[in-house]
Amino acid sequence: MNSKHSLCCYYNWLSKEGMPEPSGGWLRAIRDAGYDGVQFVEPLEKGLIPACRQLGLGVCGSGRVNHPDDGFRLGEEARQSDLEALTLHVGWGYEDDSAAALLIEAVLEASERFQIPMYMETHRATIFQDQWRTVQFVKRFPELKFNGDFSHWYTGLEMVYGDFEQKLAFIQPVIERVHFLHGRIGNPGCMQVDIGDLDTALDLPFVKHFQRLWKDVFQAYLRRNDSAPSFCFTVELLASNIYYAREFGGREESDRWQQSLVVREIARRCFAEVQQSN
Repeated sequence: MNSKHSLCCYYNWLSKEGMPEPSGGWLRAIRDAGYDGVQFVEPLEKGLIPACRQLGLGVCGSGRVNHPDDGFRLGEEARQSDLEALTLHVGWGYEDDSAAALLIEAVLEASERFQIPMYMETHRATIFQDQWRTVQFVKRFPELKFNGDFSHWYTGLEMVYGDFEQKLAFIQPVIERVHFLHGRIGNPGCMQVDIGDLDTALDLPFVKHFQRLWKDVFQAYLRRNDSAPSFCFTVELLASNIYYAREFGGREESDRWQQSLVVREIARRCFAEVQQSN
């Protein structure tokens, strides 16, 4: 039943910032490394979309919704550019429930109107920065669909402080509604860290926690009756100038390009394991 389902791995365009451009350009490097597509960030670089498609790369986007009108603007732009999906930072997190509900309703309506999947992110500085509040919104809006950017919760909410299994059970309603994943791994103190090569990474306790999160998401994806034929996992390892990658002695602690390949391989193994168990 699940053989028709696959994992597509994309590369977030912002992840290339701070790294030297490959000789053949970034799009070719992304394609040649075996990625299936690119996620662009707002403002959308429309001129690169035809080049992506000529190389056989899929294209999705991302943006921020601070006002209900932003949801409709981004949805219309995505439809005009024939993007596959959008992931969204919604609100700043200090909105009361009525203001937050207006933003949620706008995104849901825009997604329906423009026939574009619009996934709201579990991200800091948004209305979904908190696990408890996110679960309450799911109760009110069961049609919510998420991009699971779980390093924000894992580190920001220190998920290992207390009962990790209990916390996973609590956020199960969110996991059931994750339709897109951002690939980044953090530890309990830092949200993006060097995990070494594949053999080293698989032994790290916090990497095992992310494997558990991602496997739970993939299980939910395969259980859904409305499952799309593929699930998008987008590696998003960001630069030190926005305080994601750590610096030591003025240098980033790792080669983010090589780290992206390790993170992608972990996700592929998680998906294959879950698929084989179904």
